[in-house]
Amino acid sequence: MTILTELVTEQWAYRELLVRMTARDLLLRYKQTVMGFAWAIFMPLVNTAIFSVIFTRVAVVDVGGPYPVYAFCGLVAWNFFSSALRFSVTSLTSNPSLVTKVYFPREIFPFSAVLVALVDFAVSALVLGALMAYYRTGIGWPILFLPIVVGGQLIFTAAVALLVSMANLFYRDVKYLFEIVIAVWMFATSVVYPIGRVGGRLGAALALNPMTHLIDAFRAVLLERRAPDPVFFVTVAASFVLFVVAWSAFHLAEFDFAENL
Repeated sequence: MTILTELVTEQWAYRELLVRMTARDLLLRYKQTVMGFAWAIFMPLVNTAIFSVIFTRVAVVDVGGPYPVYAFCGLVAWNFFSSALRFSVTSLTSNPSLVTKVYFPREIFPFSAVLVALVDFAVSALVLGALMAYYRTGIGWPILFLPIVVGGQLIFTAAVALLVSMANLFYRDVKYLFEIVIAVWMFATSVVYPIGRVGGRLGAALALNPMTHLIDAFRAVLLERRAPDPVFFVTVAASFVLFVVAWSAFHLAEFDFAENL
């Protein structure tokens, strides 16, 4: 815990830089785009429409409620995770001059990518609320768990962001493998269909996927009006341990970053 305290203290000292980097990345992401922040809404809506046709007309899947709400809810949570990692993976290698010439906590780069994705997530969540209202999907007291659910996903996303950004700096082919892994990972997660119905050895393997438990908890408190399953809290605890390990490893390795850029 001493190492974690030192890391948090140092990060707090550079909090203003983190805010400025996040603002810069937000500006660069949507610079010279006509739709701007609407892209954070447009893509999940398009994907929801596509998967709604597939899973309500072609291969019908019963999700216990309106499928568009089910799919959009999963896509909002998944897009936060995948978008944060997509920008984190090259966050160090795309800023060589800053990494090699100026001292500050290098984890600011992947953290900034996660915060930018969090802004997109907040924008998409507004549309999710409107979609829930349209389909008359009520909410209950379990929505009080929502900050814990979002916080759990934020911790897990930040942990993986630290690992992939560091890995890509030492091994540049990571960014190419990432696109394959993230595509497979999505369909191995309860994003657009319930993974829990898969049985056998494959189902047992898929049950180890932490993103499924995080997204299922997101749906539980919003759509199903119930508290998250106990496995969610185990996932959050494991995510916190992973985050501490990833951050410590990142901090120890940053002295070698300049030599690999």
